[in-house]
Amino acid sequence: MMSGGIETGLLFEKAKELDQLRKDQEEVLQDINKIHKKLQSLTPELIEKSGDNMLFRLRNLYSQAKDLSETEVSVSTALLSYLDALQQSGLSAAQRKKIEVSEQKKKRLKPDPEIPRFTPNRLLDHANLKGEQVAGRVNPDEADKDEWFVVKVIHFDKDAKEFEVLDEEPGDDEESVQNRKYKLPLSRVIPFPKKNDPSSAQDFPPGKHVLAVYPGTTALYKATVVNSHRKRKSDDYLLEFDDDEEDGSLPQRTVPFYKVVALPVGHRQ
Repeated sequence: MMSGGIETGLLFEKAKELDQLRKDQEEVLQDINKIHKKLQSLTPELIEKSGDNMLFRLRNLYSQAKDLSETEVSVSTALLSYLDALQQSGLSAAQRKKIEVSEQKKKRLKPDPEIPRFTPNRLLDHANLKGEQVAGRVNPDEADKDEWFVVKVIHFDKDAKEFEVLDEEPGDDEESVQNRKYKLPLSRVIPFPKKNDPSSAQDFPPGKHVLAVYPGTTALYKATVVNSHRKRKSDDYLLEFDDDEEDGSLPQRTVPFYKVVALPVGHRQ
């Protein structure tokens, strides 16, 4: 391992290099802005006569800016490694091990935004979902939102760990009114509670965010639990759906427990 003196020297050397890189980037940026302003002041005729030379210079400046930026990333990464080494050098082996174990635990505990949290029993029941309706995310290419729909499980492939599902009611904007099939990984399928078994559902307290089937549709939307009647005669939830505003307020809608599931981690909508 390098001595503390050598590590400190490298640290200051990289810090000076980073400082110089930023000064160089500032100069390049100023030159780019000057050319931008000059181009804006020229008439189309003058740009046609002398614009090529300026555009060539502008291209070179942008190329320099790109190289400087990439070098800055490399130097910053080296700086971080030197700082980590200096921080660790003053610790005992036991202290370093404690930090390492703590970081590993943090990584294991960090939620994966693409994987809804199934209970162990539901993981074991995947093969038994054939013929059941589930919540499926069938269009993951949408960058700004998650859209979930009620689909029917046709088959579960244990080796590929994916479901084949059927959209029994495709929307009017579909290319075809025929039923559509999809292959979905585990992360894009959420089983519903059993309709004839209220105990299979989670208890969501008031204020909890959930994913629920909007009444009269086969689409699921983010909603907030207002009240639960699950301990009364009906096993329903009283929900307020996001973006469901009417006359300046959110109406409260009743949804059966078997059409309500936990909001997936990282849900966007």
